[in-house]
Amino acid sequence: MTALAWLIPAALFLGALGLLAFLWALRSGQFEDLEGAAYRALEDDPPEDVSETQARSQGK
Repeated sequence: MTALAWLIPAALFLGALGLLAFLWALRSGQFEDLEGAAYRALEDDPPEDVSETQARSQGK
């Protein structure tokens, strides 16, 4: 019976911690672009280097 005295508060604390982590992720915009992440995972081309992109935009 004393195990329940430890397990119930521990479960409530971990549940509240998970809820706070979810709410933090929701507020920080982690779930804004769900489809974009799926397309980036399937993309075969490697990401371009930033210097290449800047050189192209400047016409070099």
